[in-house]
Amino acid sequence: MPMHLEIVTAERVVLTDEVDMISVPTRDGRVGILPRHSLLLTILEPGELDIIKGNERTPFAVSGGFMEVLPTRVTILADTVERADEIDAERAERSRAEAEARRRDAQTERDMMMAEFKLRKELVRLQVAQLARARRQQ
Repeated sequence: MPMHLEIVTAERVVLTDEVDMISVPTRDGRVGILPRHSLLLTILEPGELDIIKGNERTPFAVSGGFMEVLPTRVTILADTVERADEIDAERAERSRAEAEARRRDAQTERDMMMAEFKLRKELVRLQVAQLARARRQQ
């Protein structure tokens, strides 16, 4: 019995589908969600969000947000989320280099924290884009 998943950002509905499993990065570590999971409300961390439907795994890059789990329904309210095929790897690489430069040149603790967050986000985007590229080559 699949569960209903809805992934939304402030700008768009990214996905509405019936899925078999969700694997997400949370503040407490990676969490796998199956149908009839216990109730959960958690904060998402930047990382790879995996959706499993049948034998197909679809990776997304998520920058953070919240997830609500009910027995038959999961809602993800993401800051940003991108499907692997939406990620421009060259642009993500430029953004990663820019974030590393900002981290290196940070004058305040706040600047350092913001640069590190941006760097984590871009590294996740690159990782998810590489997964999609490797799958296409198989």
